[in-house]
Amino acid sequence: MAWAMVIIAGFLETGFAVCLKLSHGFTRPWPVVGFAIFGAGSFGLLTAALKSLDVGPAYAVWTGIGAAGTAIYGMVWLGDSVSVLKIVSICLVLAGVVGLQLSGMEH
Repeated sequence: MAWAMVIIAGFLETGFAVCLKLSHGFTRPWPVVGFAIFGAGSFGLLTAALKSLDVGPAYAVWTGIGAAGTAIYGMVWLGDSVSVLKIVSICLVLAGVVGLQLSGMEH
């Protein structure tokens, strides 16, 4: 259950980052409201999950999903530039998160 909360929190992090962009410096009210809702949900779920998870792997998953999700969202829907290097870098971020997670598994 805690890992599900971290994953959902990571997607909510993508939401608050996108809303931050769409707010144009906190000048558009609805994206600011979205930013607050997504941010509170993301931090709230991460906080709850950290009660039973190690902070390093959980934080890595949360930020990895948020960073990769935001980059992908920007490229697909916001007109951000797309390059092979960006796509490879996103894959490397995700590989690092998986590696960190696997390194903490008990054998």
